[in-house]
Amino acid sequence: MTTIAATPRSATEPSASQPRPAQPSTNPNKALWEKGDFTRIARTMRESGEALVRAIGVAPGQRVLDLGSGDGTTALPAAQLGADVLGVDIAANLVRAGQARAREAGLANLRFQEGDACALDGLEDASFDLSVSIFGAMFAPRPLDVARELVRVTRRGGRIVMGNWIPNDPTLVAQILKISAAHTPPPPAGFVSPMTWGVEETVLERFAAAGISAGNVAFSRETFTFRYPGAPGAFVEEFRNYYGPTMNAFDAADKNGKALDLREALVELFVRQNLSGRSDLTVIPATFLRVTVSR
Repeated sequence: MTTIAATPRSATEPSASQPRPAQPSTNPNKALWEKGDFTRIARTMRESGEALVRAIGVAPGQRVLDLGSGDGTTALPAAQLGADVLGVDIAANLVRAGQARAREAGLANLRFQEGDACALDGLEDASFDLSVSIFGAMFAPRPLDVARELVRVTRRGGRIVMGNWIPNDPTLVAQILKISAAHTPPPPAGFVSPMTWGVEETVLERFAAAGISAGNVAFSRETFTFRYPGAPGAFVEEFRNYYGPTMNAFDAADKNGKALDLREALVELFVRQNLSGRSDLTVIPATFLRVTVSR
């Protein structure tokens, strides 16, 4: 997720034929995703992560890349199904958390390492049968490079599967972004909203630039459910205290004396979308775009 509202691709993203401006040596997302403790949010996503891994057909012996893996919400269940899994994430703290989960589960076929989705240095061409990125690589700052790298490391005959949040969707994540954006400074020049990965036409353009024809890209809208063992207001506090982008939104709101307004808006959202029927349990579905690329 990010705290900056979606912006049109055409206004900010260079075409495949245009030279890219010089890039900073450090990925600007690294500090953001190392802020707080995303594992606190990831715990509420485990069941849907396991269900998605089963649905995409992970099989024993497959070589699987999980890009933007966090602490293993999809990487760990893929390894439990017998795949040989590598989780790559920009955040060192999440890599360490994933390594700890792999050890605790006794999964010798699951590894985690730091890496940049825009430049998968050290990963050879055609290394994986299946490359997965669920709400991960969509947040990398150079989407054309992300598409090229996913295609490069996936073997011919293999697949790429992405899960991407959808801009302006009425469900939880897009609405968190909308509310947070009202309290966040404007994005820097050249910023490309990660939410553009939830636009089918834009996804087709990016993979076309990486050599994939439109006929090899399929889309479906599916649901990821957050399950938190507490009240909606307490779940908001988890985001406020441990989720980097929401922490940044509250930091900005604090400076403007609007932190209470931000919290009230988020609590109202979480209460309204809670489907548990209980005040002490939060169950909120969020719609995402599933992208399947046949390599």
